[in-house]
Amino acid sequence: MADVFRSLNLLETLKESIEHNKLSDVKDAVEDLLISRINLAVIGDRGEEKATFINSLLGLSFGDDGAAPSQSPVAPEEMAGYPSPKHPDFRLWDLPPVPSTSPFEPEGYMDKVKFARYNAVFMTFNQAPQPNSVEVFLEARSQQRQTVYFVLFAQGTEKNLEEKRKASLELLTSHGVALPKVYLVRPSALEKFDFPGLLEDMGRDLPEIRAHALLLALPTLTPTLVAQKKEAFKALVWAAASLSGGVSAIPVPFVASMVDSSVAMRILSKAQLSLCLDDESVERLARQRGIEPTGLKVLRTCVLSVEVTKGEVKKRLAAAEKDLATVSSTLVEMAMPRHARSASRSFAAMLQALNVAIDEMAADAEKIAAAAALGEGK
Repeated sequence: MADVFRSLNLLETLKESIEHNKLSDVKDAVEDLLISRINLAVIGDRGEEKATFINSLLGLSFGDDGAAPSQSPVAPEEMAGYPSPKHPDFRLWDLPPVPSTSPFEPEGYMDKVKFARYNAVFMTFNQAPQPNSVEVFLEARSQQRQTVYFVLFAQGTEKNLEEKRKASLELLTSHGVALPKVYLVRPSALEKFDFPGLLEDMGRDLPEIRAHALLLALPTLTPTLVAQKKEAFKALVWAAASLSGGVSAIPVPFVASMVDSSVAMRILSKAQLSLCLDDESVERLARQRGIEPTGLKVLRTCVLSVEVTKGEVKKRLAAAEKDLATVSSTLVEMAMPRHARSASRSFAAMLQALNVAIDEMAADAEKIAAAAALGEGK
């Protein structure tokens, strides 16, 4: 339930902004969630494992457009950036490994790789973290940077991996890291081992809007992640509906009409991509799992899962306006801030239409994720 409460916290934050007439804050939150402006950095030796990890975070495989190649195209000391093809403001950065030279100044390395611009940093290794990497971690902590994580790539037997983790934890403790954590991650299968737990920790460590923006940009790795995305989209829908409903006398340039179908289009288009329901994502998932794409595509029973069109969105908004009698006053009062309990038809229509659409699309995504996992196991 932690994921649901996290999304409810986001919703309460947005409601509080409306209560205090901070509509610009709500508008900024909506934009941040729609754009998913996130920069993640991966530090460590370059090779197939690191490239696979980067690609998995982007929902890509080797050979896909925009994927990181197994052999880095840049010089060993340079950085390489990989924007997500579906969410261009979500970027993965392949950073050069921390040098093993002595003496070593962590600040110099951090300045060179522009450490401060990343929302989170993964320090990856195959055996054990090297001492200079620990120095970088400690320097980041001294700068109040909490979003730096040690990631041990999962290679070998389970017993061997636990031995590596134990040795790594002992090394980190001996170098002054308090309460160290090492996450076991299989680059080609992020849903396994510790990556889901790493995501939970990132969700707590990142600022609230950034955590949700990251959630919406990641591929649908598990049914749990689909459920988390659905809750985040419902908070986004509430914010957009509030703006569209004109709950304040202050003009909001973000909306152009009472029922802003263009905002609804943006939200549902983002949902289709975030839930990996578009043809390209479904076909890529089928290739990765070694199953026929038609078997996954047929599971998309919601029209919007297949294609988000202006005509379908307008039809749903219009139908919701006609059906407002089904939206009880109690629901509206629970949804809106106290001073805006006389919510406009625009708010109620958008809230109802988009929430129903998100439910339908998420149900399709859950079916596809489950079928893909089942197909992989055969």
